[in-house]
Amino acid sequence: MDLSIIIVNYKTFEITKNAIDSVLKSRTNYNYDIYLVDNASNDGSFEKLKSYYSNENKINFILSDINGGFAYANNLALNKSSSDYVLLLNSDTLVKEDTLQLSMDYIKSHSDVGALGVKVLLSDNSLDKACRRSFPNPTNSFFRLFHIPVKNDDLNNYNLDNLDDNGIYEIDCLTGAFMLINFKDLDKIAYLDEDFFMYGEDIDLCYRIKEAGYKIIYYGKTSITHFKGSSSKKQKSKLVYEFYRAMYIFYHKHYTKKYNPLLNFIIYIGIAILCLVKLIINVFKHD
Repeated sequence: MDLSIIIVNYKTFEITKNAIDSVLKSRTNYNYDIYLVDNASNDGSFEKLKSYYSNENKINFILSDINGGFAYANNLALNKSSSDYVLLLNSDTLVKEDTLQLSMDYIKSHSDVGALGVKVLLSDNSLDKACRRSFPNPTNSFFRLFHIPVKNDDLNNYNLDNLDDNGIYEIDCLTGAFMLINFKDLDKIAYLDEDFFMYGEDIDLCYRIKEAGYKIIYYGKTSITHFKGSSSKKQKSKLVYEFYRAMYIFYHKHYTKKYNPLLNFIIYIGIAILCLVKLIINVFKHD
């Protein structure tokens, strides 16, 4: 098998079905299969998906007994895949007919590429800036979190706004909504860190891939649509907490030894304060 596509479902029958259908409509000469992992939805959505695709031999179904998070669910499928390449694909996405073909053509012809992402468009056709990023660090995170405008790209370079949306170039970090991984060369690295529940695992994986000497490529010649977020302005408190917990885990894992203890202390306190403020603000938001 050339490619395994991993999609995680959690209580989203219609959205997940749309994502799978878009994959099945792909025009590609690569052999692929789909691993549909259910993260203990317990709402009947997995059973409905299994019934709906009962005659589709490309799909492998995995039911998790627990909701261990996004990284945990993807790892269940990675443990079963024997494909040369693996695509992590969010359930709330739609791929274009040429996406698999073009992205696979590129990564197969560049052995130094560890992971590749395509242009990710939101429902309003604007760019999802998470699809091409620099690694977060104390400087660019400060400007981003406090929304401080800075024209110096060396300081405020997290979202790489100065780069061509339609170009092809090396970056630091992709989004886990679409991450094509050179699994045959990175099988020991490609597993996601399960300490992350649903944020940060994509940044951590890209960091480890680059540490191993491989490139992360933004490929803007094709795109997917990502139906990110929802109509509600209010987030579940658990999601807010997990966002800032992921920030702490990533910093502690990769940066603690690179900076002095005083800065580390300030960073940890800052993350805690931002999390608390966000949780308080979230309480007073209306759906």
